Amino acid sequence: MNNFKICDICEGTNEETLKKRLEELDSTAEIEVGCQGFCGIGATKSFAIINGIPVIAENEDELIEKIKERLDK
Repeated sequence: MNNFKICDICEGTNEETLKKRLEELDSTAEIEVGCQGFCGIGATKSFAIINGIPVIAENEDELIEKIKERLDK
């Protein structure tokens, strides 16, 4: 089972839309929402922590593509 962690405070990520998109990628994944301690990055970039590994991108679309690649490995 995959574990996704996302922030609901950072300006670089829209928690609501990102959560929906992650649920579409893996409906069985555990999604934790809350501060992840990535404030410096999260102020300007979209990020998520996937199975303990941070994935960072310029925007949500790029982030989803990177997450898909990570999950396919």
